[in-house]
Amino acid sequence: MHAVGIDIGGTKIAGALVADDGVIVAEERRPTPAGDPAAIVDVVVGMVERLALGHRVVATGVAAAGFIDSAQSTVYYAPNIKWRNEPLRDRLRERLGMDVTIDNDANAAGWAEFRFGAARDARDMTMLTIGTGVGGAIVTGDRLLRGGFGTAGELGHLRVVPDGLPCGCGARGCIEQYGSGRALLRMANEIADAGGIGLALAAARERAGALDGGILAEYIAEGDPGALHALRQLGHWLGQACASLSAVLDPELFVFGGGVSIAGDLLLDPVRESYLSHLPARGYHPEPRFVVAELVNDAGVVGAADLARIHAEAATS
Repeated sequence: MHAVGIDIGGTKIAGALVADDGVIVAEERRPTPAGDPAAIVDVVVGMVERLALGHRVVATGVAAAGFIDSAQSTVYYAPNIKWRNEPLRDRLRERLGMDVTIDNDANAAGWAEFRFGAARDARDMTMLTIGTGVGGAIVTGDRLLRGGFGTAGELGHLRVVPDGLPCGCGARGCIEQYGSGRALLRMANEIADAGGIGLALAAARERAGALDGGILAEYIAEGDPGALHALRQLGHWLGQACASLSAVLDPELFVFGGGVSIAGDLLLDPVRESYLSHLPARGYHPEPRFVVAELVNDAGVVGAADLARIHAEAATS
C-alpha cells in the first residue's frame, strides 16, 4: 500500500511515492513559489498526481516548516512561506479527492527516523535537527508528541541562557542561538578573530570572503584545531539542552539530524560529555544513546507519507 509524502520548504518542494516499509518508489522536486499559497497548492497537486499515476495511493502527507494545528489541518504560521492560518489540508483534499494530513517538517523527519531509521528499535526518542536553526521531534510510548495545540517539539526554543542572545522567535537565550549551524559559524568567526588556533580559519575566511558551512565542514574533517573547538562549543550547548530535555522526557536515545550531524562522533562526544555534566542525579539515571540520523534528506517525505498512511488506516478501521 502506497502513500505520497510531500516536504514543503522555503526554496524547494520534494515529493515521493513511498511504500509501507518506508522505501521510496519514485520522487521529484520543484521550486517553491513561497509568496503564493495558491501556486503552492497547484505544484503539490500536480506532483501528487504524477507520483500516484498507476499506483494505489491511500493518502498524501505534507510536511511543512511552520506551526501546524492539532487537527493536522491548518498552518498557523510559516517563517519562510506566506502562510498565515492557511487551511492547507482542505485545499489539497478538495483538489486531490483523497485523505490528506499536514504535519510539521521536523515531526515528519523524526517519525521517519523512529519508524525506519536510527530509532527504529526504540519506543521513546527525542530528535534534534541541527541546520540553520534547531528543529525537534519527540516520540514517547510509540506516539508522536504534538501537544494540546499541535505545536509541541519546538526544541530550538528551549532557553539555555537567561537573557542570552536574541532569537528570531522574540525570546532570548534559545538553544537555536547556541546549537545551530548558524551558531557554529558565529563561533568559528569568533575563534578566527581571536587568532591562535583560529589562524587557519581566518586565512580561509580572507580567501573566500566569508566562512560558510562547506568550508567549516572541510576544516572539521581535516582536524583543524579552531574548527574542532567551535564544534565542541556547539556540542557543549546541545548536551546541556539534552540534559534538560532528559529530565522532562526521559528518552531512550537522542537522534541528531541536519547538516552538522555529518561530523558524527566529533559532535556526539562533546554532546555526551556535556550531557553527563549537567544531568540531574548523575550515576542514578540510565544514560540514553546518542546517534546521528540515517535517512538524511529523505526523512521528511518518508515520515509525511507514513503518518498519512497511519491516519488513513485508522479512519477506515
